[in-house]
Amino acid sequence: MRARSGRVPDGRLGPPALRLSFETLKLLLLGLAAAYVAVAGLVWALQERLIFLPPPPRALPPPPAGWRIEPASLSMRDGTRLAGAWLLPPMPRPPLVIYFGGNAEDATLEVPTVEETYGERAVLLVNYRGYGASEGRPGEAAMVEDAKEIFDAASRREDIDATRIAVHGRSLGSGVAVPLAAARPVRCVVLTSPFAAALDVAREVYPWLPVALLMRHPFDSARIAPGVKAPALILLGEADRVIPPHHARRLAQLWGGPVRLEAFAGFGHEDISLNPRYSHAIRAFLDRCL
Repeated sequence: MRARSGRVPDGRLGPPALRLSFETLKLLLLGLAAAYVAVAGLVWALQERLIFLPPPPRALPPPPAGWRIEPASLSMRDGTRLAGAWLLPPMPRPPLVIYFGGNAEDATLEVPTVEETYGERAVLLVNYRGYGASEGRPGEAAMVEDAKEIFDAASRREDIDATRIAVHGRSLGSGVAVPLAAARPVRCVVLTSPFAAALDVAREVYPWLPVALLMRHPFDSARIAPGVKAPALILLGEADRVIPPHHARRLAQLWGGPVRLEAFAGFGHEDISLNPRYSHAIRAFLDRCL
């Protein structure tokens, strides 16, 4: 006589087809969980390759007419040597702009445009660790400490007016320029396509990952910006899809000193400097601050 309770002969509940579906679902969920953990682990392990894209060494391009160029070779406290270029205009003891580039940028490629971008001001272009001819490996903590040492080395030059030093950070470089401005007496700060925190950008790119637990280089400018009193110029492209403009606007709202925000309609992350207003805005800002 067939049992009315639904028990099968081996004493387990449910028909075999139902048991098979449950086992299949369990295996599928376990497989998805394992894949998720594997992807998260891969992102954690390879994040330096996602954040930092060091270019190979290149020869220094020629400077603007009348300018003097000197190779920069700066030894950091731990012995790592950073390479770059000093650009000196034809005037005595000029003010200085220290430039920090993007995550895939050789900063020395800015050599030909320094006069157009900054006017008659000395410019120091130094590549991050592992970038160009610089030694070492990039990382947030080392890059920020290097920036402080770079500033200190620049302020010791007798042919530079050490009381008038500005910093310019572009994209990833904004995450270096902001903590430098908090730690050293910079006169003013220029930030191109900045973020309030690289962690926030990563959250938007990987909303399905626990990036706060995974990210070793959060570049949290939002935490530092309220304490920075130096004037800031923030430049953003309204069509930026790499670091959407709301990140720069948030940083502007958090800034502790006077801040001017310039937005460029139709321009994105890579081409913002092609707008004629871009260089004009920087020069005008430096004219007021330096």
